Amino acid sequence: MRARGDGEGSTISDLLERLRERQWRVTPQRRVIAEVLDGEHVHLSADAVHGRAHELLPEISLATVYNTLNELVAMGELLEVSAGAGPKRYDPNVTAPHHHLVCTSCGTLRDVFTTVHAPDLDPDQAHGFVVTGVDVVYQGRCPECAGA
Repeated sequence: MRARGDGEGSTISDLLERLRERQWRVTPQRRVIAEVLDGEHVHLSADAVHGRAHELLPEISLATVYNTLNELVAMGELLEVSAGAGPKRYDPNVTAPHHHLVCTSCGTLRDVFTTVHAPDLDPDQAHGFVVTGVDVVYQGRCPECAGA
């Protein structure tokens, strides 16, 4: 999986090595899932991961895909992205801080690297929460949908 935005990214072999260092057994199913998630602006749903993985390894089950995605999220190797209607999607770009841009018509989801950061939450608006993260999702229409 490559980091986006910094010009130097990690590869799928880097991910697999990190997982091995954590004593995570790299089965053929897990390897195929990692391969499916490798690339630029990858934001696939679990069903889409399963569909692509099934092409490479026909015996892979949807349950294995869900379990593996959940494990990778828990390990910090995947981000779970909820952007509007539709299922959660999974973003392998965990190394470069970024936001997301989603098309409200077709659902296309892109990474956005910006120097603009989310504003800090006023303490009186935190309701006692300890804020540990912020998700920013820009919404609009992609060029294809805007031109239609």
